[in-house]
Amino acid sequence: MQDGFDSFPGKPDEDEYWMRRALGLAAQALAYDEVPVGAILVRDGQVLGEGWNQPIRSHDPTAHAEISAIRKASAVAGNYRLPGSTLYVTLEPCVMCLGALVHARVSRLVFGAYEPKAGAVCSSSRLLDEHNFNWKLEWTGGVLEQPCSQLLSGFFQRRRSEAKDERRKQQPSS
Repeated sequence: MQDGFDSFPGKPDEDEYWMRRALGLAAQALAYDEVPVGAILVRDGQVLGEGWNQPIRSHDPTAHAEISAIRKASAVAGNYRLPGSTLYVTLEPCVMCLGALVHARVSRLVFGAYEPKAGAVCSSSRLLDEHNFNWKLEWTGGVLEQPCSQLLSGFFQRRRSEAKDERRKQQPSS
C-alpha cells in the first residue's frame, strides 16, 4: 500500500475480491494467535484503511479489525466521517464495531461469516433495524461465508484442543 491507498484492479466480483483481501488480513491475526478477523475499508476502489484483530497483543479490548480499519481510514481521509465507503470484514460485527461504523458514516458493510453469539447486524441482534440511528448503513452478509467460517472454526477447534491437552497435563497421574 502506498500513501494509504491501494487500487481495485477491476476484478469481476468486487465484493469477493475485497473479502479475499480481508481474509488475508485475518491470517495476520491468526499468525499472532488472535481471533482471525480481518477488515478493509474501501472508497471508490481505493483502500483507505485495513486491520486485523489484535486485542490480546495490544492489551486493548477495542482493537477489533473493524475499529483498526476505521481509525486508519479516518487518518488517511483526514476526517472521522467516511461516507461513500464500504467496510469488508470476515465476521459479522459486534455491537461496538457496528456503532463505530454508524458514527463513521460508512455507507455499506459486507461481511463473510455470521456470528450467532455476538453478531449485531442480523444474528444475535438486529441493531440496524432500530429507527433511532441517524445514519442508514446498507449491508450484505455471507460473502465468502465458507472460507471465513472455516478460518474461525479451525482457530477455535485448535484452541479447545490445546485447552483440553493442558487440563490433562494438570491432572494428577493415577
